[in-house]
Amino acid sequence: MKVRLYTRSLLGCFTLLLGLSCRFDNAKKESPSEDTRPNILFIMSDDHAYQAISAYSDALIQTPNIDRIAAEGMLFTNATVTNSICAPSRATILTGKHAHLHGKIDNLTPFDTTQVTFPKLFQKAGYQTAMFGKLHFGNNPKGFDEFMMVPGQGKYINPDFITTTGDTLNKTGYATDIITDLTLDWLNSKRNAEKPFLMLYLHKAPHRPWWPSPEKFKEFSKKTFPEPDNLFDDYSNRGTAAKTAEMNILKHMLFSYDCKVFPETIEETGVTTDSRDKRFFMNGEFFRANAAQRQLYQPILDSIANNFKTNWPKMTEREKTSWKYQRYMQDYLACISSIDDNVGRVLDYLEESGLGENTIVVYTSDQGFYLGEHGWFDKRFMYTESFKTPLLIKWPNQITAGTTNDEMVQNLDFAQTFLEAAGIEIPDDMQGESLMPLLKGKNDEWNRNHVYYHYYEYPAEHAVKRHYGIATKTHKLMHFYHDVNEWELYDLTKDPNEMQNVYNDSSYKSIRNELTKELLLLRKKYKDSPELDKKYVNSYYD
Repeated sequence: MKVRLYTRSLLGCFTLLLGLSCRFDNAKKESPSEDTRPNILFIMSDDHAYQAISAYSDALIQTPNIDRIAAEGMLFTNATVTNSICAPSRATILTGKHAHLHGKIDNLTPFDTTQVTFPKLFQKAGYQTAMFGKLHFGNNPKGFDEFMMVPGQGKYINPDFITTTGDTLNKTGYATDIITDLTLDWLNSKRNAEKPFLMLYLHKAPHRPWWPSPEKFKEFSKKTFPEPDNLFDDYSNRGTAAKTAEMNILKHMLFSYDCKVFPETIEETGVTTDSRDKRFFMNGEFFRANAAQRQLYQPILDSIANNFKTNWPKMTEREKTSWKYQRYMQDYLACISSIDDNVGRVLDYLEESGLGENTIVVYTSDQGFYLGEHGWFDKRFMYTESFKTPLLIKWPNQITAGTTNDEMVQNLDFAQTFLEAAGIEIPDDMQGESLMPLLKGKNDEWNRNHVYYHYYEYPAEHAVKRHYGIATKTHKLMHFYHDVNEWELYDLTKDPNEMQNVYNDSSYKSIRNELTKELLLLRKKYKDSPELDKKYVNSYYD
């Protein structure tokens, strides 16, 4: 609560008596406000795998600033999404509804703009609302007093931003830094201190093509990372969907666009590549850079090109997979390192200004991501690495610091949670459940034992077949449909990497039948149905 600033002021005066400086470089010290409702800072990155946050695992990277949120709050180990693809996930977060109700079933179909979103409700309830960064659908989001958002996917280098007035501005620099600068500037100089705020601080990174800042590019290009145990998965003991997906690191990751090998180097080496690769690269990030920026990138790009020319022609298939994996991890993790640095800047500001004492801070991603597991990059599947998403929440004097929670929660629940925390009435048609009991340590009041998932975007990029399913802490049942009719069941206790489909194993008949019944009940509960499946097929793809 903001009244606790009084104690901080006393401590500051005591520090002055000791002859030390009691100042903040860029932060305004807050005075207590009559409106004691909590501020909410919602931080979301794009495609940030939970495996790339050291609070979950430090095998790949250290993220000390993101980890601070868990250390001072709660780490959720069973947070999942309802549809593992960018725009539908974001629409679900805003509306608290599954995709078949808010209309954004994939990245192509339009969002139903008549939907009530939680920022609209916050704005109506007297909160000051702002959003900076990547939304990924629509250029005029409702419910925000101010926003600056990248159009579509946005760019890493010298990005454009659409403003509240409809203007498009270009900013020189690196997107992750710029989005943070905009956020801090609003918090420090544009915010009405008499009102609580809702801030959506939304990173473009680490979305493909994983383009780092020059200093991170240089640092991480020299690192080597451990490979996942199933990097060379042959997709046996699984159905058609895993075998036909087009997101294999060796086969489908592009040499220039993804791995940063110059097109002329590819041509010189005589390697066959996707026809789109050169065009994507030439229209991409490096050619947005000005002369000074290119000069910083050029030595690392030259080094990558030389390494490729020297080694690629004589590599085995496994060695080529490993080479691409290392290039992927170097760039992807470099992008995340920049996110972590910038999250640290914002957390420092909240602490120094006193705002942190009455601010709920959330860190999450729009979904998980494959970091070589099953030999893949990208997301879309209900398999764990893309289904599971990072979720870390801190709320001083409400959440016990350093708590880990393994209950089954979803991005479907965020809107209701924020509304309850702010004392705003929750619409009856929202489909999630407020996380407030869990945040306050009342796990016995949480009764959810399973969650529902539905992915629609097929046929499309990466060729991941449509499927829906149910997951518990111990098992997962999926139905792939549209141009196939296949079921998969996984025992997550015995087979956490989901390598063995046991749907037809007679010893799992009981659990299979039980989950099938529960799945049908979930589809009814969430108002999903075979009729809707057919509707979306006919409307958008036939």
